Amino acid sequence: MMLEMYLPIPASHLPPNFNVQKKTKYPTQTHNLWTRVLAVFLPAGYPHSVTEDYMWYQIYVSDLFPTLVAQQVLIERIRLGVCQDSLQAFSSSIAGLLSSRAVLQGVGVGDASANPTTALLLSILQESTGRIATILFADRLGTSLSPECKMYRLAADIFNDAAMLLDCLSPALPRGPRTLLLSTSSVLRALCGVTAGSSKASLSAHFAKWGNLGELNAAGSVLVSYVSSPMTTWSCLILLLSIHLAMNRAAVRAVSMHTLNRQRANIVFSTFLDQGTVLSPKEVSLQERIFEWGGVLRWRRSSPLASAKIGHPLKDLLASLAPAHEKTGSVRDAEAKMMRLIRLYSQEEFLLWYDAPQRVGHIALKEGAAAKSQLKAWALILWITQRHRMDGSAEATSASFEFTLDLQRSSLQDLSSRWSDCIQRLRTAGWDIDVASLETTSGSRICVQG
Repeated sequence: MMLEMYLPIPASHLPPNFNVQKKTKYPTQTHNLWTRVLAVFLPAGYPHSVTEDYMWYQIYVSDLFPTLVAQQVLIERIRLGVCQDSLQAFSSSIAGLLSSRAVLQGVGVGDASANPTTALLLSILQESTGRIATILFADRLGTSLSPECKMYRLAADIFNDAAMLLDCLSPALPRGPRTLLLSTSSVLRALCGVTAGSSKASLSAHFAKWGNLGELNAAGSVLVSYVSSPMTTWSCLILLLSIHLAMNRAAVRAVSMHTLNRQRANIVFSTFLDQGTVLSPKEVSLQERIFEWGGVLRWRRSSPLASAKIGHPLKDLLASLAPAHEKTGSVRDAEAKMMRLIRLYSQEEFLLWYDAPQRVGHIALKEGAAAKSQLKAWALILWITQRHRMDGSAEATSASFEFTLDLQRSSLQDLSSRWSDCIQRLRTAGWDIDVASLETTSGSRICVQG
């Protein structure tokens, strides 16, 4: 909807032949009912208070009535009867009701011979299993949830839908396997709760440009229904879960994150080093995968080159730099090699070594390493692996220490000469390079003195 604003203009700013009236009439700003209804579902200051991808994400995944960029989009969708947001929420709610009914049937609701104590103990077992699983999953996945929020947002729905399927299977099993099945569904729901809560918080922080997280986290309710026969139950369940996952996948695909995690860093830096161009967050979102192997190094859309570990203990780098003898366990020239590596990266906030035979890159971060230094380390290890792959010489095949060190030295010099320009262009393209999103586990730091 176009809103026109009329402001008084001083006579000195008007053309000489412009007829100025003595009285200026100011039109009254009016809002029709449709605009007032939309305002209920839009955050304050919309669309300036949120990012551009907020609308499409909400259309697909939110439990609220669809949030829209323009009134024309909403009118067209209502005319067509295609409202992905309501469809997704409706599918999830109906599937939840069907699985809840199956659980109640499994514990004996409607059966006069059922024992209420057994149902109570089963409920206690499910609750206890879920709480323990929540603690374990939060400890294991806590660090990786924010950098990989898009992946875990969709994974949360997969876990939840899998739990619904297990619940619906429970009435067909005897008591022992049914207890194990329901406990497994509780574990899946706990995993869903951990991943969904943290990933939603990260996505809300991404959408909120004015710090309006409270509005963006608001939730509503949707209509529900009831299905009775087993055949109808399973048919509806499979259909609804498929719709639910498809809508959430489309929602995650619509998000364009502005931080560089490992996968987005691969896409951005490989394109920059290969073509000299910097992709925008929206362009990268069209190329990135929702599920990607952790730590994999890819050159643009090629198959994996190698893998990399960032922020890991120094002992991992040392074991790769100077591996111990298989039989004696002795290490040869470890101190001399380490000193040469330290001198090579004396001006950087990291140490790096590429183990070519194992195709693994090790990045040890120095104390106080900034986000830009972490990005440079990742870009460097990506550039080293690509240059090593393109080099078909015998030295590259043998991957001796001297060859690998020279390769790292030349790669570092080449990247450093272009790094300032790269950082500036990243900022211009809309990337937030002051946020470190490369570490997915609790990292460690080293202190180099002298």
